[in-house]
Amino acid sequence: MPFDLPPVTRNLLVANVVVFLLQLLLHDQTSLALTQHFALWPLGPDISGTTPDGNVVTAGFRVWQVVTYAFMHGSFMHILFNMFGLYMFGGTIERTFGARHFLVYYFVCAIVAAIAQLIVVHWFTHGFYPTIGASGALFGILLAFGMLYPHEKMMLIFLPVPMPAWLFVTGYAVVELVQGVTGTQAGIAHFAHLGGMLGGYVLIEYWRGRLPLKPKRRLLR
Repeated sequence: MPFDLPPVTRNLLVANVVVFLLQLLLHDQTSLALTQHFALWPLGPDISGTTPDGNVVTAGFRVWQVVTYAFMHGSFMHILFNMFGLYMFGGTIERTFGARHFLVYYFVCAIVAAIAQLIVVHWFTHGFYPTIGASGALFGILLAFGMLYPHEKMMLIFLPVPMPAWLFVTGYAVVELVQGVTGTQAGIAHFAHLGGMLGGYVLIEYWRGRLPLKPKRRLLR
């Protein structure tokens, strides 16, 4: 378990916790003071409507929301699981990529996750609800760990059976896809999670020089 976290991972942890404390201070779950402006809302003009929680709000998409949504969380358990994942895997990936590239990677995963969620909501579910949470970025980090350290052992908390990281990550992605397609566990942005993994995969392959568009220098083998 990591204790000496590198700077970007540490600062991301602090930023997420600070924003969550601000949400609590402003009673955001009921007042929607932050959610109205900084959560990820569906594409289109502002709409007045009722969220799944029963709150009446007038809100709409703003371009900055593809970043700001990733620093907001809906509950203690939500931020606990996301920050635990960042704590466990973020430092390893940051040391592998370097601080600057890790920061780029984190935000690319978060933004691609947001785009995936916007597409799914706009063309398929047609819902009016906000999306929040760092899960898309965290799934990208998990994907990176599985690609770069495929033979490291991982296990689920409720299923303590060690398995190689590549199998763990692949299985997790399949579960997310099935749950997203079937609508299992409504209220969880499964396709945002998959979008974060897709963004991470494409960026890693770019840094490896395996895409038609080549980087100036290969970051990864």
